Amino acid sequence: MSAFDYALAFSRNIGWVSEAEQASLRGKRVAIAGMGGVGGFHLLTLARLGVGKFNIADLDTFELANFNRQAGAGMASIDRAKVEVLAEQARQINPELDLRVFPQGVRADNLEDFFRDVDLYVDGLDFFAFPAREMVFAHCHARGIPAITVAPLGMSAALVNFLPGGMSFADYFQWGDRPELEKAVRFLVGLAPNALHRHYLADRSRVNLAERRGPSTVMACSLCAGVAGCEALKILLGRGRVLAAPHAVQFDAYRNKLGHTWRPGGNRHPLNRLAIAVAGKMLGMADNAVRP
Repeated sequence: MSAFDYALAFSRNIGWVSEAEQASLRGKRVAIAGMGGVGGFHLLTLARLGVGKFNIADLDTFELANFNRQAGAGMASIDRAKVEVLAEQARQINPELDLRVFPQGVRADNLEDFFRDVDLYVDGLDFFAFPAREMVFAHCHARGIPAITVAPLGMSAALVNFLPGGMSFADYFQWGDRPELEKAVRFLVGLAPNALHRHYLADRSRVNLAERRGPSTVMACSLCAGVAGCEALKILLGRGRVLAAPHAVQFDAYRNKLGHTWRPGGNRHPLNRLAIAVAGKMLGMADNAVRP
């Protein structure tokens, strides 16, 4: 077996990044909460980019229902902790990784440790993990840690970045103390104001936000990892234009369409408020649940 050589393993990156930039990526630490739908793909993509340090968290195990979309999901990984399986796969790419594993997920009592020494946070949490996502993004905003969220919607990737000194997650999505169902609607609208994915849903009965369920595709998860990888490269190396909230970008591969929105005020923007109200009516939410 050949000995591992970092320079050789990631030499094909050189050209799109310089040798000095590749060396810089080796010293960067990225935190990823969630090793499920998109989180596992994020980890493996960034490991192949040559990022050398990670903090990863997940408290779940793999099951058959994960097979359609999740990196690491397979017969050999059923009932195994997602964070352990993905850590093994990442170390197969780079056995020299500095990898800190949090098998209990991200919680209030380990938040400081999870974000220790971190240069960037990439969101991999389940769509409906509202308390954890609020806590994590609030911590990033308070500590000046850049944060990326890329959501797999249909066969698309929906990107919103949150940068130090810029608009916060809380200000953009405007969750506040609203009910969970409205948080879900506001998350969807804020992530993809153009909703490019809405036109080709084959069976609407498979979507029920109140019951925390919806369909998914591996194409969207793979797209998300590519988008997150590009944003991570720009942020970690300090080069290239990074669009941050209230900008949102969605690329839909099924429709071959790109949407870019700029909504000052986030979900306070009149167009977003209208979209939230319409979605709320469609879901049968009470009028007072879709207040501006």
